[in-house]
Amino acid sequence: MTVLKTMRIFYYIMFGLWYLLSLLPLRVHYFFSDVVLYPLLFHLMGYRRKVVQDNLKGSFPEKSDRELASIERDFYHFLCDYMVETVKTFTMSKQQMMRRMTFSGLDELMVAMEREQKQFCFVYLGHYCNWEWIASMPYWVSADYHCAQIYHRLRNAEMDALFLRLRNRYGGECIAMKETLRRIIEIKRSGQKEIIGFISDQAPKWNSIHHWCDFFHRETPVFIGTEKIGKQVDALVYFAEVKRVKRGYYRCELKPITHDIKQIPDFELTDTFTHLLEQMIKEQPAYWLWSHKRWKRTKDEWIERQKNVEGHEKAS
Repeated sequence: MTVLKTMRIFYYIMFGLWYLLSLLPLRVHYFFSDVVLYPLLFHLMGYRRKVVQDNLKGSFPEKSDRELASIERDFYHFLCDYMVETVKTFTMSKQQMMRRMTFSGLDELMVAMEREQKQFCFVYLGHYCNWEWIASMPYWVSADYHCAQIYHRLRNAEMDALFLRLRNRYGGECIAMKETLRRIIEIKRSGQKEIIGFISDQAPKWNSIHHWCDFFHRETPVFIGTEKIGKQVDALVYFAEVKRVKRGYYRCELKPITHDIKQIPDFELTDTFTHLLEQMIKEQPAYWLWSHKRWKRTKDEWIERQKNVEGHEKAS
């Protein structure tokens, strides 16, 4: 049996399992989250607990050990909920999704696009609350508008295909990060009005670092692609402020950052997003992805790498 055939079988098994599990009521999923997943991830596996603890301690130096431990436990409870909510999404009806994930500010956003005669609106997002459910935005926009989201391909091709199938069921488009500029140019030529979500809060690779922001008391490398491409297509720029209303219910408010992106100095837009993201996280800190190694690349190390690159260029 070839590797490709084996992986296809794995995909169909995973899809079938996830689909069957998704048929269970959400209350059963939450019971599984509390009784099985949380003890497994938090106590038995200790999944990335050192990463989470270091991230929280550096981000909230003013908080006591007891407060940090409380946020840590709440984060793992939320992470488990996020997992079962994602599985449930496979069979969740449009009506149920629209009841559990609500949006405000979209009507104003579309009016602004018409008034300013803009073809694009870029929406800054973070890995905050249930970011998978934000992909249901197409349910809330008029038929004249198309929605898309930029995503980073998963290393496992079968799991990547599984999540693409999940995200595409809302009617939006998933654009691979490496294909972002090419696809946006295609959309621009087509004349289609487009609202595109950019999840821009993870750590860029060394060769993609061009700017640093102050984020939770640390100089932090950030992606600048959203503002660079936004200036090329003269996009409106909004921020998605998300709140967890209660278990299984979220609210996303679209807030304008700028309607005139070309007048914004370079990097200022990225700095604004980073500040808004930090303020949102501080309000409900347990719902950000603290298990991500966000500060694994330091500015001192980056400077040394730049010096080495310059030295090699001079030597050659």
